[in-house]
Amino acid sequence: MDIRHYFSTVQSVLNDVPFDAVDQVVNVLMAANRAGNTVFICGNGGSAATATHFGCDLAKRPIVAGQPRFRVVALTDNNALMTALSNDISYDAVFSEQLIPLVRQGDVLIGISGSGNSKNVLNAIQVAADAGATTIGFCGYDGGELKRMVDVPVHVSCNVMAMVEDVHLMLEHAICERLLAMNTEAVAKAVMPEA
Repeated sequence: MDIRHYFSTVQSVLNDVPFDAVDQVVNVLMAANRAGNTVFICGNGGSAATATHFGCDLAKRPIVAGQPRFRVVALTDNNALMTALSNDISYDAVFSEQLIPLVRQGDVLIGISGSGNSKNVLNAIQVAADAGATTIGFCGYDGGELKRMVDVPVHVSCNVMAMVEDVHLMLEHAICERLLAMNTEAVAKAVMPEA
């Protein structure tokens, strides 16, 4: 594929981003933050990199003095535990087994799967749902099982994995920027004198 064609195709995918779903994600994350709940994130391959990146950005980017910080855990980041679970149980359980002792009602799990059919992500979604957590799914292609299972699906309708991953990463950046703005607005509102 020609590089210019690649970028023009990504632009067309961006034109169809489900912004209402993205707004829902922002609201869910902010509500969890205000309640002191934990956000968990998982994915495989490029989506694992996005999960780690999202976890980093969510922990750092929205920081504003006087506002609560996000409690966030990227389930992709403990290599020793991931390989132990994969070796001793199953790779399909690599995220769900981490969640079992940690996830609680009111928490949030973000599962990222380009195909929407990654078994280990789906298993984690089920564990989170059973615990009463809110589930969010970032998916591509036709959305797969992930789109059907989660409370808030963010479906990037594209059949090129690299482009799905590009847009997922852009969305996590945009979400963190919006959360930063909301924290900044909350501080400004708190210091404004009553009219």
